[in-house]
Amino acid sequence: MLRVGLLTLGLVAATLVVVSALTNGKGEPDANVSYSFESVVGGSLDRKPARGGAEYAQVFVKHTSWINSIVLYPFLPSSLRATIPHNVQSWLRNYIAGIFIYFLSGGLWCLWVYQLRKDYYFPKGNIPTKEPIKMQIVVSMKAMPLYTLLPSLSEYAIERGWTRCYSEIEEVGWPNYIVYNILYMAFIEFFIYWMHRGLHDVKPLYKLLHATHHIYNKENTMSPFAGLAFNPFDGILQACPHVFALFVIPMHFFTHEFLFFCEAIWTTNIHDCIDGNVFAIMGAAYHTIHHTTYRHNYGHYTVFMDWLFGTLRDPEERKLQDSKSS
Repeated sequence: MLRVGLLTLGLVAATLVVVSALTNGKGEPDANVSYSFESVVGGSLDRKPARGGAEYAQVFVKHTSWINSIVLYPFLPSSLRATIPHNVQSWLRNYIAGIFIYFLSGGLWCLWVYQLRKDYYFPKGNIPTKEPIKMQIVVSMKAMPLYTLLPSLSEYAIERGWTRCYSEIEEVGWPNYIVYNILYMAFIEFFIYWMHRGLHDVKPLYKLLHATHHIYNKENTMSPFAGLAFNPFDGILQACPHVFALFVIPMHFFTHEFLFFCEAIWTTNIHDCIDGNVFAIMGAAYHTIHHTTYRHNYGHYTVFMDWLFGTLRDPEERKLQDSKSS
C-alpha cells in the first residue's frame, strides 16, 4: 500500500508540475495564445472574460443550454422547458441521452454479433440467452437516473467556475490541448484502476456494491447490455475520476462531455466477449478474464496499470493454459 500511495502522490505531483508549466500557475491560458469564443452556440465575445469569473461561467451555461434545447426539443415544448430550472434540464437531457446511447450501442452491437455475424463470432453457440440480457437492461434502467446525476453535477461545478475547464481550444492552443488530454486520460486510467480494484479488495464494498455486476461471469451471461448493469453507486464510484480530474487538469469542456458519454459505448464493447486483439487495449478478451477470475485485469482503456501493478493476465496465456489442461 505504501507503493500505491507513493505512486499516487507522484502522479498527482507530476500532473500539477506539467499543468503549472503550461499555464501561468493559476490554471489560466498563456496570454500570448490567441482567443476566440466563436462556437456552435453562436455569437462571439470581443474580449475574454476573466477565467473563473461569473461572466466566464455564463459561457458554459450557454453551451449546456444549447445542448439541452437540442436533446429536449422532441420531448418538451420550449414554453414548458422555460419553467424547468437549468440544472434539472441538464439532468433530464443526460438521462435521455444516456438511455439513447445505451440502447443504440447495445442494440446495434447485439444485432451485429448475435444475429448477422453469430457464426463468425460464436461458432460454438455460446450466445447469451434472453433472460440475462433482460436482467441487465432492468438493472441498468434502475440505475440510470442516478448514473446521470454525475455528469449533471460535473456540469454544475463547471458552470460555477470551480473546475479548471475551459471553453475553447484556442484558449490554450492545440499543443497544450493534446498534453492536457493525455494527462486527463492517464489520471482517469490510474484512479479508475484503483477504484475498481478497491471494489474487489474491500470485501464489504464488493458484497454491497460490485457483486451485482459480477453475477455475469460466463460467455452465455455477458452481453453488451451488461456494460451498465451495476449497483448505481458502484457505477458512480468508478466514473468519479472523470470529475475529480477537472479540479486538477485544465480540460476542454466538450471533450470532457464526449469522453464521459463514451464510457457507455466502451462498456458495451468490453462485455461482448469478443477478442479485438488490439495492442495495449483492455478489450473484451481481457475483461472476460476479469469476470471469471475476479483478480485480474482491473484496467479501464489500457492494460498499463495492470501491467504496472502485477494484475495483468493475457488472453493468449490463458488460451495456452486451457489447451494444456484439456
